[in-house]
Amino acid sequence: MRTTPLPDFTKHPCFNARVKGQYGRVHLPVAPKCNIQCNYCNRKYDCVNESRPGVTSTVLTPEQALYYMGKVLEKEPRISVAGIAGPGDPFANAEVTLETMRLIRRKFPETILCLASNGMNLSPHVPELAEIGVSHVTVTVNAVDPEISAKVYSWVRDGKVIYRGLQGAKILLARQLNAIRELKKHNITVKINTIVIPGINDHHIIEVASAMKELGADLLNCMAMFPNEATVFEDIIEPPASVMADIRNQAEKYLPQMRHCTRCRADAVGLLEDDRTDEMRGCLSACARLPELSEAAARPYVAVATMEGVLVNQHLGEARRFQVWCEDGNGGYQLVEERDAPPAGGGTARWLNISRILGDCRAILVNDLGHTPKEILTKKGIKPVTMAGFIEKGLQAVYTGKGLHVLQGRMRKCSSRGACTGEGTGCG
Repeated sequence: MRTTPLPDFTKHPCFNARVKGQYGRVHLPVAPKCNIQCNYCNRKYDCVNESRPGVTSTVLTPEQALYYMGKVLEKEPRISVAGIAGPGDPFANAEVTLETMRLIRRKFPETILCLASNGMNLSPHVPELAEIGVSHVTVTVNAVDPEISAKVYSWVRDGKVIYRGLQGAKILLARQLNAIRELKKHNITVKINTIVIPGINDHHIIEVASAMKELGADLLNCMAMFPNEATVFEDIIEPPASVMADIRNQAEKYLPQMRHCTRCRADAVGLLEDDRTDEMRGCLSACARLPELSEAAARPYVAVATMEGVLVNQHLGEARRFQVWCEDGNGGYQLVEERDAPPAGGGTARWLNISRILGDCRAILVNDLGHTPKEILTKKGIKPVTMAGFIEKGLQAVYTGKGLHVLQGRMRKCSSRGACTGEGTGCG
């Protein structure tokens, strides 16, 4: 069975002010696209002169982000959190966001995983976030009244359709509220960011705090709007500290307040009290120039469905766990670990879960499988190899590309009606 150390969630400096001088965070800028346009936001992809949300000096791929994470930890081992906060929205870039989180979780299992989103496209991905082990999510909610929200956003995009005004505001708010409910249903810690905009929503923050408490949010971060050039709100003056203090004191009647936010860049790194973003910028840029990893480098393992660890002799549907193998560097193969399969049942969702659990595997050796799981695994980059015989022979065929047809003998067919049709019900 696969065992990995659990992160110490008390070491998140944004959610626990007591450790802000002991532990730090790194923001991995892998999400350039956004699905809403806030009237205060001007996202910059290559800016080095500003320190605010939505700004980064470059954008990374998931593999580049993983490599960068390793370099960051070499320089600053006190980093306890890896987060994605833009420069766009993580779930306008869902595939790269989820792949980045999976890669970090596998290689750095003790790292706290964190995301910040506008909530527009968050809900569908909450089950997978919970499965990966993302423990902290921030959702920006600037109003719970669509009439007010309509003044904050120029447009929201749902798929390829753009909505403006009150219609867009209603859609966004409904998505945000549902996302928060789903996050709490999956026991994920939720922080709410609310941008305080004078003359727009500054009179409305208490209503936001009350509504978020009802949904089960854990923390509220009231952030003073920072006026940005070339935005609708560029002429609105930033609310003074005294006003912000009063707003936070009132909102605290409903939710604990975050008072130590530093309004981090999308590529921020270091402790909140000892930021090292400038120092790491050269490394970040170098990582952004790294070539894409080959499929072999990105997926070094092969999964095996086996009953005793010698033969490939299980149907995919009946496997309760998978052995994961790799090359040993001496022309042989070695067992890396065992990973639990998701419970039987669930249909397509089960095969998708298996593809996530085995996301670093280039192939899976099975005695047989149905059409639906075969199609899903192949689409996810995992080659299903149906065979009978010794595990080592199958591994040799996959890694060398030779002799696989010799192994394709008579397969032991599953007797359960559900599994062979790909319904995810398992074998009896």
